[in-house]
Amino acid sequence: MNSPAIRRVRTIAWGAIPVVLTGALVSLDHIPGTDISLTVPYAAEGPGPTVDTLGEVDGTQVVDVQAPKTYEPSGHLNMTTVSVRTNMTLAQALGRWALTDDTLVPIDTVIPQNMTDEEVHESNKQAFAQSESAATIAAMDYLHLPVKITVAEVIEEGAASDHLQEDDVITAVDGIHVTKPSEVQDIIKDKSPGDKVKISINRGNKKLSVEISLGENPHDKGKALLGIAMLSQPTDDISVTYNLQDIGGPSAGMMFTLAVIDKLSEEDLTGGTFVAGTGTIQADSKVGPIGGIEHKIAAAHDAGAELFLAPKGNCAAAARSDHGDMTIAEVGNLDDAVAAMKDFAAGKDIKQCSE
Repeated sequence: MNSPAIRRVRTIAWGAIPVVLTGALVSLDHIPGTDISLTVPYAAEGPGPTVDTLGEVDGTQVVDVQAPKTYEPSGHLNMTTVSVRTNMTLAQALGRWALTDDTLVPIDTVIPQNMTDEEVHESNKQAFAQSESAATIAAMDYLHLPVKITVAEVIEEGAASDHLQEDDVITAVDGIHVTKPSEVQDIIKDKSPGDKVKISINRGNKKLSVEISLGENPHDKGKALLGIAMLSQPTDDISVTYNLQDIGGPSAGMMFTLAVIDKLSEEDLTGGTFVAGTGTIQADSKVGPIGGIEHKIAAAHDAGAELFLAPKGNCAAAARSDHGDMTIAEVGNLDDAVAAMKDFAAGKDIKQCSE
């Protein structure tokens, strides 16, 4: 059977005559002597790099866990990515479509019309940072380890600007003990602008209590706003640092979470097997769907993975992908992921993706 690439080349060959007529322009990114762009409104998506979250990059741990007791897991827990190419000429786009396994997608699915390349890059960086924070908290929750709420930013001239500082640790709101930002938000959402709240904090070695008059959310009139950004973090005896550059988006969340769990667990999750996967992670341990699943599976297969952890929401597409003899496990939450790895290593049946 002819491969898709061969069929595509044949199609282009049969249609070569009209293409030749404009051949001088096809490879240019603009019309000579003008600012008129000749790039196509499409992006090419293909398999991207895959990185072992249990390993090192340039001599530095990808996921560096510091705690009173840590472990050195065996096996692999590889996160997967999608490569994206933009600003292509017609010739470049046709080349990627005909000669590679890339797929062409409308450019506005990669770069929204109201955003610049730089804004998209910054948004992806922020999403990646948020996924790192969510991964740490999900891992702490899975392992039943304590966490704390840290003030990450105080909005200038906001309700809390004269009362709270960055790195303050919030311990209670109106006398209610809190350990997650969502718990603070749940208390605030039931109040109105102008209401007063009592915030208990740790600032360095001091325990303080401050009273704050709530402001109004400028984007949601009538809703109260505390005016801070918060992060959940492990308590002082545990720290988790993620050391990857030039990768964006939230889709590595689950794999980061599993790496933290593996390094803090005596039991080796992978059992020495090569596991890869993808999926967002929420603080409640749910795993969310991502884009480009077929390209991530291809990258994992090429890297030698034996088991791929796929979000439940991507399972139909994952099952249709060309994955060879690599097993594709259906994962809805962290419990599913951990169970799939343990059972696979033990030679037991696991729940696989299906169409």
